Amino acid sequence: MATLMKSPRWFFYGMILPVVLLSAGWGGGIWWLWASAAPNDAVGSKIRLTIPDGTPMQVIGTELEASGVIRSSLALRIWLQWLGLKEGNSKALQAGTYDFTTDRPLSEIVTQMQTGQPLETRFTIPEGWSIAQMANYFEQQGFFPAKDFIAAANNRNIISERKWLPSDTPSLEGFLFPDTYQLAQAEIKPERVIEIMLDQFEQVALPLYQENQQNSGKIALSLKDWVTLSSIVEKESVLDQERAVIAGVFTQRLKRNMRLEADPTVEYGLGIKQTPEKPLTLAQVRTPSPYNTYVNQGLPPGAIASPSLKSLKAVLEPDRTEYLFFVARYDGSHVFSRTLSEHEKAQNEIGDRVKKQSEKPTPKN
Repeated sequence: MATLMKSPRWFFYGMILPVVLLSAGWGGGIWWLWASAAPNDAVGSKIRLTIPDGTPMQVIGTELEASGVIRSSLALRIWLQWLGLKEGNSKALQAGTYDFTTDRPLSEIVTQMQTGQPLETRFTIPEGWSIAQMANYFEQQGFFPAKDFIAAANNRNIISERKWLPSDTPSLEGFLFPDTYQLAQAEIKPERVIEIMLDQFEQVALPLYQENQQNSGKIALSLKDWVTLSSIVEKESVLDQERAVIAGVFTQRLKRNMRLEADPTVEYGLGIKQTPEKPLTLAQVRTPSPYNTYVNQGLPPGAIASPSLKSLKAVLEPDRTEYLFFVARYDGSHVFSRTLSEHEKAQNEIGDRVKKQSEKPTPKN
């Protein structure tokens, strides 16, 4: 990590702030000179500290004080306020793993966490994200261009290197396990990120499938189809208690050679996202695409997102249900139906309710 030099701005603030505190009383000025100084000027021992993503600055201050990096979390808050740094500011304290030394004053610790590269970087991939969403996230974080990640995720060499990966999978979609990861800064490259995410799938998800096939053979799905169906369940599910029911509906439809007719597959194929106010149009639903399960029979050629462990388990143990249809209430829950007429009635009722809500006048302040 590069040595941090004292900037003119640091010198200005470092001199002015004690003066301001002195003007309020000698006690305040003396306290600030003590609180902002290095905890140990003589020794300068090293302290490694990890700051997780999303940690509030107040908690960061408490951790820095408790670990002996700074003398006072209160002094840190005062310094950050003086610099005009608030929660969420891109120039505020950055998450990561740092090697601090106890011979640096408060101002240099702040500068290190603003501009210094952490030894390790943490990142979190939420459940249900697609490769495209991951790529955009990595680019926004400044890791690497989105197109580089997408190219790596479609690299046939990476797929062929993992013998357990299905050779007919169109990409790594669905196999990049959603979780929180930590990597050394120097390792933040598309191929390395993909490697650790595939490792996690192999360690956490793959054994579930292998055990199911060996012990019970409950489902007659290939590994690719298991992940594909699980990804559809993931995108359709909001409430955990409904995952197995939704998996049961899709399982029944597959057994009866009915089209899955899953909206998320249409959205994935077209690269769009519907909303309650702007649902999929009939033209979109009828648009040909390998991923359009309204047009095509059976499962799409591959997954549409990275499924959670809960969705993967739900597909292995779907509910034995008579339901063949469901429609979202747009509050996270669904209305399940056994017949097409019941389903159409539920669709109309929900559609009318959404329309009435959208037509309500906006309250005036």
